[in-house]
Amino acid sequence: MAQEPKPSLTRASHSFRLRSSSLNSLRLRRIFDVFDRNADGMITAQELGRALEQLGLEVEPIELECIVQLYVKPGNSGLEYDDFEALHRSLGDSIFSGGNDDACTTDSSSAQEESDLTEAFKVFDEDGDGFISARELQAVLGKLGFPEGRDINSVEQMICSVDRNHDGLVDFHEFKDMMQSVSIMSI
Repeated sequence: MAQEPKPSLTRASHSFRLRSSSLNSLRLRRIFDVFDRNADGMITAQELGRALEQLGLEVEPIELECIVQLYVKPGNSGLEYDDFEALHRSLGDSIFSGGNDDACTTDSSSAQEESDLTEAFKVFDEDGDGFISARELQAVLGKLGFPEGRDINSVEQMICSVDRNHDGLVDFHEFKDMMQSVSIMSI
């Protein structure tokens, strides 16, 4: 069985799409806090590299270090939140600028959002069966360092909160509804 190549930051990966309209500053702040493993208010290139690796994205450490250093304020050892936000914007502009201008139609925006959600769903659906189980969700949360990743009961409650057909699994439509409701609530 051929193994799929891992996404890389050197090419546009829809699973790491940085210009998604649903990725607002509240979510970006949450991402920053997750990546800031030692909670010192800064993300080092090493912390960012570990987080990207856990998400299945490959990036050369020296390349990442060079990119991060462009945004680190003098005297700091890592990115503060506003530096991280500037890096995020810059990566979004440089990686996804091709064909992505203000003239985008609502249809292409909706199609892109659907594609982004599909790719995000695949990250959670580790066995590729079309469903996210409690174990799969627990594994991803654990990789990202969330405390819920250590408690299967909390994970099962999360599943139940979005599992409309009560089969103990989250299908793509339930996942999509959940992600869209989170986007609306956090605006």
